[in-house]
Amino acid sequence: MDHAHDDSHPHVNYFGVFIALCICTAISVAFDLIEISPILLVGLVLAIALAKALFVMTYFMHLKFEGRWKFVVLAPTAVLAVGLMIALAPDMAMHYYTMDTPQSKMVVVTHGGDGHHSEEGDEGHHAEEEHASPSSSH
Repeated sequence: MDHAHDDSHPHVNYFGVFIALCICTAISVAFDLIEISPILLVGLVLAIALAKALFVMTYFMHLKFEGRWKFVVLAPTAVLAVGLMIALAPDMAMHYYTMDTPQSKMVVVTHGGDGHHSEEGDEGHHAEEEHASPSSSH
């Protein structure tokens, strides 16, 4: 009985798959270099990433040569992933986490050469005017 040549596992052209992955990478870099809308760019780069992932899963992880049982193993994982996104959607939609302190008001304290200081916030221009008006009357 000759075990040297096993026909149950077909030959895969790994170098061809490697070249296909390199071409996909070059295409995604090219998409990033040309001027297109950001939404279209994200869609195209994600499509190329999906193609690359399918190449890796199909050939390097040998899923092409496995039986149909792989779907039985992967189905609960897919249900869990989708279920997790659905379960977290209300928290994201309701903006559960709020900011306690407003981020739009910033106070900057500046020290002038005359020993006085002014505080600038949303009314920063008023503080400068009040500080500038006594010195301009001199």
